[in-house]
Amino acid sequence: MDAPSVQLNLEIREAVVKALATRRPLLHHLNADTSWLLQIPRPANAVKHGSRIYYNVLIDPWFVGGQSDVAKWFSQQFHATASAVQSVAEVEELARQVDLLAGGFRSTRRLDDDKQYIDAVVISHEFTDHCHKETLLEVHRDVPVLATAQAASLISSWHHFRSVTTTPTFKDNADWHDYSLLPLPSWLSISRLTAPKDVLFYHSALLITFATHPFLSHATPKKRSSLSINGDGTEDLSSSTFSEAAECVVYTPHGIPHTALTPIASADPPLHTLAFLHGLHDVSISAAQQLNLGAKNGLLAQRILKAKYWVATHDEVKTGGGFVSWWLRRKAWTLEDALREARKDMDGDDTHIQGTGGWDEFEDTRFQDMANGESRILE
Repeated sequence: MDAPSVQLNLEIREAVVKALATRRPLLHHLNADTSWLLQIPRPANAVKHGSRIYYNVLIDPWFVGGQSDVAKWFSQQFHATASAVQSVAEVEELARQVDLLAGGFRSTRRLDDDKQYIDAVVISHEFTDHCHKETLLEVHRDVPVLATAQAASLISSWHHFRSVTTTPTFKDNADWHDYSLLPLPSWLSISRLTAPKDVLFYHSALLITFATHPFLSHATPKKRSSLSINGDGTEDLSSSTFSEAAECVVYTPHGIPHTALTPIASADPPLHTLAFLHGLHDVSISAAQQLNLGAKNGLLAQRILKAKYWVATHDEVKTGGGFVSWWLRRKAWTLEDALREARKDMDGDDTHIQGTGGWDEFEDTRFQDMANGESRILE
């Protein structure tokens, strides 16, 4: 490498180290579809003696090979473009490199001693584009898995993971601490939001909540939740948490009706939505079944959440076929298209959609259409 290239490489690395020093969450798009790595900075008191800086949550991993539900003749799909990572081992290495950079090139002894860098796996649905067996079996068996009921049952049947936990449903006026199930740390909870009459929970959302931002905290002692359902029923009564406000990431690959988001608005202590992962494409099977709710529903949801980042997900147009593909209908919206259409539907009365705030309440929303392999610091 010549001298200018070396200099550029050093400058880029220094810029990355400086950005990571903010100790804010990182989001990595691992494929063109809906596989993600969320890196949550651990609280300062949890980073001691060279231990890792980030807690790494792997979401709906599917990297290589096909996926099929019911039977191949019914539906089979493949990624249209190769995933940015090809294996769980590559995700582990990504997490290791980020932690190394975030630590300012501190000693790597503790990092190199870790057997794995994925701290938890979260699965949103039992369908194989979210719950992909071949990919999941690459994850170390000691990594806890949190999944919806049907997915948890399926994963448990493989007899691979030591801990498979069903994500509880977050209710109105809830305290997020009560959903911090062991073996999660007390400053993190993972639950889900569901919509009435959605018996298959197709249009649901995962809610990942964490209290690591120092400006959100206020100290009111609270006991550790006893909702652990990891099999042994045990609870760490020696630990305590604080009843503090927290940030959250809402992940809904098929979309969730905006009316089902009221538990976030009524949460006590309050939840601040950092990122909202909801696709733009409107996908249905003929006129019979709505699959992905798309950008217009996302606008209504964002009005409630007021997320700092809206990130598109599950919009990859995959290759493949099968019986279902004959009836599949897709409308690829952009956010601008959805805004324009919503205005038209309301005959210019923007208060119907936006309440008293008007359309300008979206001005502070940072929409991110993150490409395959792209990463973002969620400031």
